[in-house]
Formats: sequence, structure tokens, C-alpha cells
Amino acid sequence: MTQRARFIDSQRPAMRTISRRVVLQALAGRAVAAGTAWAQSPATRPKPLAPDAVTHDWASFLGPTHNAVSTETHLSRELPPPLVWEVEKGPGYTSPAIVGDHLLFFHRAGDQEVVENRHSSTGEIRWQFRYATAYRDRYGYNNGPRSSPVISDERVYTMGAEGRLHCFDLATGDGIWTRDLRDDYDVSQDFFGTASTPLVHGGRLIVNVGAPEGRCVVAFDGATGRETWRTGNWGPSYASPVPAVVHGQERVFVFAGGESTPPAGGLLCINPADGAIDFEFPWRSRTHESVNASCPVVFDDRVFVSASYRTGGALVRILPDFSPEVLWTTQEFALHFNTPIHQHGHLYGFDGRNQGDASLACIDATDGRVVWREAPTWTETFTQGDRERQATVGTARGSLLAVDGNFLALGELGHLIWLDLTPDGYREISRGWLAAAQESWTLPVLSRGLLYVVQNTRDILTGASPRLRCYDLRA
Repeated sequence: MTQRARFIDSQRPAMRTISRRVVLQALAGRAVAAGTAWAQSPATRPKPLAPDAVTHDWASFLGPTHNAVSTETHLSRELPPPLVWEVEKGPGYTSPAIVGDHLLFFHRAGDQEVVENRHSSTGEIRWQFRYATAYRDRYGYNNGPRSSPVISDERVYTMGAEGRLHCFDLATGDGIWTRDLRDDYDVSQDFFGTASTPLVHGGRLIVNVGAPEGRCVVAFDGATGRETWRTGNWGPSYASPVPAVVHGQERVFVFAGGESTPPAGGLLCINPADGAIDFEFPWRSRTHESVNASCPVVFDDRVFVSASYRTGGALVRILPDFSPEVLWTTQEFALHFNTPIHQHGHLYGFDGRNQGDASLACIDATDGRVVWREAPTWTETFTQGDRERQATVGTARGSLLAVDGNFLALGELGHLIWLDLTPDGYREISRGWLAAAQESWTLPVLSRGLLYVVQNTRDILTGASPRLRCYDLRA
């Protein structure tokens, strides 16, 4: 892993706004209505929602509150849950975005990136848009998109692995505008392609472009794609911008830092109105080939950031004048790509860079002390061929969703687990194996009592191809 790309220092024209369907079709292909080569299972009807169930849309990565905390209620603890529908998918690590009964999904088919609008309860396809891509993961992982769709104001935004940014009409799939960030901002391919999910805030689409010369973060007008401001000097990361209100004022937090020599990156506190930076807090591994991928977690007047590659975690307090004060740092809570969850003065998340060294930990947010640490493992009995076998498996580098008074965890090897996590310890409520598939790195999505789980590799036991599944989690 010694290959490196370099940033191009010369600046090309920064503006390329292209409107409506005509140019998008000329650039890439065309939106098509129902009819796709991807196999889909027949849908089964989910249970009705409880009359007093609380539900929500899931319009962007990390959910409606941008912190993987859901307000939904009346959810079943029985696992595995009933399957409602499933559809095969191509390469990619994205999660769906859902508003009403519109589900937007983004993946790759052959040499094209594919945007799909499906019915969230049936999986039926409404429209599809494809455009050419030549992206290749330099380390041999997955050649599909990493950035999840975003839905806002009847528009859909997607950003491909090569930095192609598109805006579509939610209902029709008509193209509204598009930009090629790689060309517009002279950004070379980062370690694992473009991966940060944009943030819609105040009518602007805020993107961690990661370009040199003051173009780390760029805001675009959501309706037209025109640039409204640019700021910062660090490279792109794999974490997504997070909004918050601190001291009564709106701010956006970007955990930046990708490939650069010397390695650089960290936390930016940005005024979303004009791009003014309150402070820059350097926090990135000194290892060249490393990433900032865990999203910032904001609570009260504090922001927690964490990274693997011998980096660790840090808690920063924002003072009333919006200057930063470091409260503590730790090497005991270094999250690779999952975003931790803050509840009642504690942080919960999967620490560790690799499968073999990962563990689930609870951290006291007051001082960074590890309250407890578990490496959940168990024995699975399964049939392979004509023989019954056993294997010890675990969550490895899982991801967490806080919901309905407990936590849902998706393990790296395809296990879904209901957990009771408190400062007193770890307790498993129920567990189901959804697919014996590695790289189960995509955070599940929950909307209206339906859970959407992405399988990113082939099931080693059944041979099932990668797919998107919808499960009935309604009690």
C-alpha cells in the first residue's frame, strides 16, 4: 500500500452548473422508468404500525438527527425480523435515504453508477438513472459509490466515487444540475474515492470537497448548484458534515483530512451562513495512508472526534467566543469508520482498526475513562455442503443505532443484535444472522418501523449475491 496520488496545484474553472434533463442525459445516460435487470424478491406485507408508534423519515446518512439516534418506537425485539422485500445490488457501501414512500439507493452496475427511486414498502422501482464511471479502488476493495443519497425539498443529491455530484427531481428523476468536483476543483482521487455524504442545511448543499487553496469545504445552492462559499485548507475525509446548534448559533462540523503530504486534517467548526471558520482542531494520524471516517458527535457545547491508525479520540469544548478547549484525549477509543453514540454522559462505539482487535466500549464523556469494554463473540452452528460445522464469530467492527430505549448493532459479518447498553454493562437481548457476508459496514436505516440492511459481499454460506433488504421491525 505505497501508491499515492497527488493534488494538482493549478486551478481550473471552478464553475460548472448544468441544468435540467438535457445535459445530464448528454453527460451520462438517461433516467428510465420501471424495469431493471436486478432481481427482486416478491414483497410481503409488513405488520401495521401501532396506533401510537412514533416514526420518521431517514433523509440522509446517520438519520434525521445526524447522530444515529432514532426516535421510532414500538419495535419488535424478535430477530431475525421478517423479510419484506429484497433486491440484488452492485458494488457500493451506501445506505438508502427515505422520505415518505420514496427510497433512494445508489450503487454500481458494470461501468455505471446507478441511482434508483424505489417504493419503500414494496421495493418497486419508480425511476433509475445511470452514468458512466471508471473508478477503481486502489486497494482492491469495492468499486462502487461510498456517499449515500440525500433527500431535501423534493430533490435528491448523490455524489459518486469519482466526485460526480448530481441533483434530481425526487418524483420524476429529471436532472436538475450536475457538477464534476474532480475537474471543477482540481481534486485527485483519494485513498478510497469520494466518500463523504453531503449535508443540506439552510438551502445549501455543504460538501467536504477536500481541494487545496481554501476549498476544503464548499457550499452550493441546493436549487442551482452554484457555489455560495468555500473555506478551509485540509483534504477530504470519509466522515460526513454534521449540523448542530451551539451557544444558540447554528454551526456545521466537518472532520476533514485525507491523503496529503505531510498528513494533515482535523475538526473544522464552520458558520454555515458564510463559511467562516471559528476554529481548526488538528486531529489526524501521522500515518500517510489513513483516514478520518468516524463522524463528529456534538452534544451540549462539546464535540467528540475519533480516528484509528494510532490516533484515538478527543473531546473539545466550544467556549462562548467559539474558541476550542481540549477537555481530554484518549488512545483507548479509536473508531475506524463507525460513529459513536452519546447517551446520558457516556459514549458507546466499536473501538479498533481491524476485525481481530475490535471491541465495543463505553466511555465516560466527562474524562475519557473506559467504563467497560466487551468483545462480543459466540458460536454459530451452520451447514456447509453436507456437513454441519461450527465457528466462533463476533461483531468485530460493528455499527450502532440507538432506538426505542435500546441499541441495534450490525456486526461486520452480518449479524443484527438488539443490545441493552448502559454504564453498568453490556447485555444481549436478541440476535439474528442476516447474511454470512463480510464488509457489513453500512449503517442500517430505520423508517416507519421498517429496517433496511445492505449486504455488500456474497454470502459465503448460501452464495446469495450482494443486496438491499427491507425487514419488518414493527411490534
